[in-house]
Amino acid sequence: MSQQRVIPRPVPKVDRYTETEPFWKAAKEHRLLLQYCTDTGRAQWFPRSVSLFTGRRHLEWREVSGEGTVYSFTVTRRAWPGHEDRVPYVVALVELPEGVRILANVLHCDPAEVRIGMPVKVCWEHLSEEIEYPAFEPA
Repeated sequence: MSQQRVIPRPVPKVDRYTETEPFWKAAKEHRLLLQYCTDTGRAQWFPRSVSLFTGRRHLEWREVSGEGTVYSFTVTRRAWPGHEDRVPYVVALVELPEGVRILANVLHCDPAEVRIGMPVKVCWEHLSEEIEYPAFEPA
């Protein structure tokens, strides 16, 4: 009889040298932060070391409400390694009023109920003692 090897769910690696450290510190407190260009006042996602709009390093983190709408989604029925116990699950592109779209899971609802335009709000998935991962749920 063969034994199937169980692959643990991957978790983000956070260190103080990356641009994402402020994001993960806030997430641990269940606060959603976006990076903003201070020259244009526009939000950007995903975090990076320079502004998408100016190419300059004039950036700051701001807390946002975490409310949004489902822009697009898919229901995953064949999981990638480490996610086998979660199928089926929803992966959605969530549009926030700040003008960014975040790729995230939609939790706490039947996958058949998810619709484009559905209002959602951020919720948090506990992955480890260090990582609270942003996901969304019906608003």
